[in-house]
Amino acid sequence: MQKITTFLWFNGQAEEAANFYTSVFKNSKITSITHYTEVGPIPAGSVMTVSFELEGQEFIALNGGPGYSFTPAISLFVNCETQAEVDELWEKLTAGGEEVQCGWLTDKFGLTWQIVPNGLLDLLNGKDPVRSARAAQALYPMKKIDLAVIEQAYHQE
Repeated sequence: MQKITTFLWFNGQAEEAANFYTSVFKNSKITSITHYTEVGPIPAGSVMTVSFELEGQEFIALNGGPGYSFTPAISLFVNCETQAEVDELWEKLTAGGEEVQCGWLTDKFGLTWQIVPNGLLDLLNGKDPVRSARAAQALYPMKKIDLAVIEQAYHQE
């Protein structure tokens, strides 16, 4: 068991969300589901929590009611190995959601994600500030990140 687990609050969509997320990420699974009893604030038999793993990272989704909702102040940062992985995750996670900017999106449940290709931060924080500034200028108007375009701006002479 990992020491720190991300706990996500939903309003009746915990199981749907966990099923969606585990369908998006390849190495993922539902690990357990608990239900409310007669003493809970939600009807007995309703799903209370769904524990699941995404790429080895543990999460717990709670059906806690309408008391809280997600904001972009907390997001899940996903390092992608290839542009194809960026494209695939972007397409799946934005379905029913919203594209934001600079690799940020909000999924259909309101959870914010950052879908980022490996190498982006190296370009933005490179040793040559002029090149890094060009990379940043190429990034800022993007929604889904296209690393090849940013690399081209970085290496431009």
